[in-house]
Amino acid sequence: MLHDPNRIYIFDTTLRDGEQVPGSQLTTPEKIIIAEQLQSLGVDIIEAGFPISSPGDFQSVVELSKAIREPIICALTRANKGDIDSAVAALKHAARPRIHTGIGSSDMHIQYKFNSTREKILERAVEAVKYAKQFVEDIEFYAEDAGRADNVYLAQMIEAVIAAGATVVNIPDTNGYCLPETYGAKIRFLKENVKNIDQAVISVHCHNDLGLATANSIAGLQNGAGQIECTINGIGERAGNTSLEEVVMILNTHKGLGYHDKININTKKLYPLSGMVSRMMRMPVQANKAIVGRNAFAHSSGIHQDGVLKHRETYEIMNPEDVGIDQSEIILTARSGRHALKHHLERLGYSMERIDLDQTYQRFLTLADEKKEIKDDDLLQLMGEDIESSIKNGVKINSLQVTCGDQTQPQATVKLSLKGEEHEATAVGNGPVSATIHAIESILGQTNEIKEFNIHSIHGGSDDISKVDMRVIHDDKSYMGYGFSTDIVRASANAYLDAVNKFYELVNQPG
Repeated sequence: MLHDPNRIYIFDTTLRDGEQVPGSQLTTPEKIIIAEQLQSLGVDIIEAGFPISSPGDFQSVVELSKAIREPIICALTRANKGDIDSAVAALKHAARPRIHTGIGSSDMHIQYKFNSTREKILERAVEAVKYAKQFVEDIEFYAEDAGRADNVYLAQMIEAVIAAGATVVNIPDTNGYCLPETYGAKIRFLKENVKNIDQAVISVHCHNDLGLATANSIAGLQNGAGQIECTINGIGERAGNTSLEEVVMILNTHKGLGYHDKININTKKLYPLSGMVSRMMRMPVQANKAIVGRNAFAHSSGIHQDGVLKHRETYEIMNPEDVGIDQSEIILTARSGRHALKHHLERLGYSMERIDLDQTYQRFLTLADEKKEIKDDDLLQLMGEDIESSIKNGVKINSLQVTCGDQTQPQATVKLSLKGEEHEATAVGNGPVSATIHAIESILGQTNEIKEFNIHSIHGGSDDISKVDMRVIHDDKSYMGYGFSTDIVRASANAYLDAVNKFYELVNQPG
């Protein structure tokens, strides 16, 4: 691997370290689907698996090597010939293969995991790199538990493996122990004390046991690292790994760091890929997860909503569209203010010039106290239940009587309030809804085309509230109307009048 000092390499290990979460294993076809999306996202390296660990993992590396041509395909090994031979065989079809080999570097690992000495571990590290180098040019070496390793010994190990042929040196905070300051200082120490360090890329691989994986990765980058190892949604063993979407958006948002133009990630694909990984690996993304969580761009506080609606950047440091989310979400709750309610009513097609916002807001608060969150259907029902209290001088049904049956043509008699006066009309139709609409049109003095008419059950059951939505065409413009009632005919009439009240000029014409 030729190191470009003008690049920050994104190494994705979702399919290897991320997949080590119990209950989240993927099939080979599933891994290929995710890998193709990682390739489209723009990652530089995909760690495809640990070939010696199982026949399934071996086969996954083989198939990913065939399917993925742009990113480097990396296979993990321990520092022994059997592991390396397995990785070489699995990578034989890869256009750009990399072997990722290594061994423990902390005294904790050397004594208790390997029952060995620093000198013998150093020999094994060098031998593994030299052996792998016979088959693959691009060799990454990991110094496991480097976060707790003695810096002088770690520097000696890194210098030796680079001399043996390592092109990338991975400095893992395997147990998520480090603080950003100490981890950054460790990277800086290597940068300043390993004489051949310019011959390899320093990579950071941080775990999240103390919630510091992303912070440590950025600290490593600021002190000389050129590659970040991470996973989609930060998944991985125990508390997980560095989150790919977090480090990428930190670099894009903090342009003053000077790294935003050194990465090659299409950030608009982050949110869709997050959802795909969550579904396929059966690992829900927590609602307050940075960047891709359900609430990452959602606002429920009235003060925050007002600020965002006036100027998005008052409470958002990123544009949701930049990560693949259509728009911020203004969540209506009892804490929401008039500005947020007005925003949602306008989005649903209501003209605020004719809405008594104060009255509607008070009715909204009453409903919001009963429910944790107000949805569109709740708002539409709120507006449709009591038109006269929310629409100034609007058209309102005072009464509706319908007769129909097998031997009787459907007939409807409607009394409407219009221009402050009550009007009555009777009409027939090919059904009770048709008759009701004809009677209303007779009073209004104009016929409008109904292009769509849909009936929905909100909760289910014979006594359920029905929701009707219809699209009404008036003067070549389309208006959506919504109506609610336990009676489908009344819900249909309410929906029609809801649309009528949105083109108010109809009921304001002379005569």
